[in-house]
Amino acid sequence: VQLQASGGGLVQAGASLRLSCAASGRTFSSYVMGWFRQAPGKEREFVAAIGNGWNGGSTLYADSVKGRFTISRDNAKNTVYLQMNSLKPEDTAVYYCAASTYNEVVVSTTKYAYWGQGTQVTVSS
Repeated sequence: VQLQASGGGLVQAGASLRLSCAASGRTFSSYVMGWFRQAPGKEREFVAAIGNGWNGGSTLYADSVKGRFTISRDNAKNTVYLQMNSLKPEDTAVYYCAASTYNEVVVSTTKYAYWGQGTQVTVSS
């Protein structure tokens, strides 16, 4: 599967952004999809993930984004979204979408086999 992330940008603190990740292939619904981010000088970290299945599956969030970010998927459009509200300067990072063949929601980068190219999110104070 090939992934293409988009929707990043420069916003002020408190603003919202919606990231999109378009996937190729006919088996998108079978993948667990995740969003990760990497700030300069830091390791890539888990942000959110959504399970496979036609009903969208279960979701999981990092504590740092819980209540502010929402992950969703549209299997008909082969797309996963990350709605980011109440953005903070510490949310500044390159955001990556990823696909996993595991049948449960997973948070480790090592369990995601496919990665998009990343989209920059910058939140100014």
